[in-house]
Amino acid sequence: MLKQYPTILYVLQKGLWYFLTFIAAIVINFALPRLGDNNPVDIIMGKAAQGLSQEEAKQKKASLLASFGMAELSTRTYDTVGYECALNEKGEAYLKEAFVPAIKVTERKIKDSAGADSVVNDTVGIFEPKLDASGAVMKEAASDSAGKPILDSAGVPVMKNVMQPVMVKKIVHVEKGSVVYSTTPVLENGTPVLKEEPVLSSSVVQFFAYIKNIFHGDLGLSYSQYPKPVIEIIKESLPWTLAIQFPTLMLGWIVGNLLGAIAAYKRGIFDKVFFPLAMLLNGIPFFVFGMLLVAAFSISLGWLPAMGAYGFDQVPSFSWEFYKSVGLHYILPFFSIFPILLSGQATGMRSMSIYELGTDYMKYAKWMGLREGKIVSYIFRNAMLPQLTGLAQSLGAMVGGALITEMIFSYPGLGMAMLTAIQQNDYATIQGCTLMISICVLVANFSVDILIALCDPRVKAGIQVGGK
Repeated sequence: MLKQYPTILYVLQKGLWYFLTFIAAIVINFALPRLGDNNPVDIIMGKAAQGLSQEEAKQKKASLLASFGMAELSTRTYDTVGYECALNEKGEAYLKEAFVPAIKVTERKIKDSAGADSVVNDTVGIFEPKLDASGAVMKEAASDSAGKPILDSAGVPVMKNVMQPVMVKKIVHVEKGSVVYSTTPVLENGTPVLKEEPVLSSSVVQFFAYIKNIFHGDLGLSYSQYPKPVIEIIKESLPWTLAIQFPTLMLGWIVGNLLGAIAAYKRGIFDKVFFPLAMLLNGIPFFVFGMLLVAAFSISLGWLPAMGAYGFDQVPSFSWEFYKSVGLHYILPFFSIFPILLSGQATGMRSMSIYELGTDYMKYAKWMGLREGKIVSYIFRNAMLPQLTGLAQSLGAMVGGALITEMIFSYPGLGMAMLTAIQQNDYATIQGCTLMISICVLVANFSVDILIALCDPRVKAGIQVGGK
């Protein structure tokens, strides 16, 4: 049925491939931190456990494992018998049922300060007579509060039963959704102790929990900026990267392609001056060009600031002074990329336009006496299809490609956030940034594929691009 709608079929096929690529990116992001012996929570706990007691660190780790979907959780609320560690005849540690003194809780009513009735729980131990080896009740001399023996009228010490607390099995209450622990008896310095470790869920369960967290916008916690969520770091950094990259790429692509098409059509003095200049700029790495701009306009002339996104004396706010500072800091990063990107697009468009000028339909258009603007529009439309692919690659690399520019100008974008995470082994932030870059690449390429489907007549005719 979809064969009757080749454009829709083309878009759906591309969308399926991009979706599978997105799943592959998620799988790689999930698997990389788990290739070694440590898991992400163990790395976080290196910072999170500082200053915490052993029990507090245990509770913190349990909460992190549960939030990451890595721990096995109880499926119901129940009570179970507790265990303790002991030594057998061979001196080996083993588990045995733990017993605790029995208690009796009684309620009594009292008057509070306001005169209202309130209930107080009194907890008292339960005791029973202690028996000797023969089963007889053991006796001991009674004494008063001062510790003196109590004597009867004949001067004989009064005897009383030796009492001991009633011991009952220790009951552990497990709430539904709490972390399940495995208990192992071990010896530490000759002393038997219990070692409790959370039971990790299977890799499949962890993977689906990871996907669930991603679609809820939860990319984990930063190791270097604990307990700051990774998504917060991306939210703070991404707008700066988009602000410097997106306008630069779009203006460079549009202006560069227009100038390339005009240079190919006009030739003459414009092409002789423009083409060598474009080739020269295209051969300069943009980070070298950026350093030259800093040396000239910041260090030598002192006209423009060289570092940061706004002045050190400014606080982000909706004020003219702040916007002015942002604008001044924006000039050098913008012009370190824009001329080079423009020259690259212009040289590519010029070559494609010269090819289009030699085609039969273009010669026919000139013989028909069409005006120059119409001819240039035809050239631009047919020559820009390969340029759209270049735009997709540029847009896709927009987020990650800003790294060197942001390093040169100390711009607080995603590139700098990723560099800082790499320097501090912050795997969670690296994961989040690479996943964001992957999403940007896929979305940009898919968007351009939709444009190609709308602009390329071969797609509308049902002929696949690059095939028959």
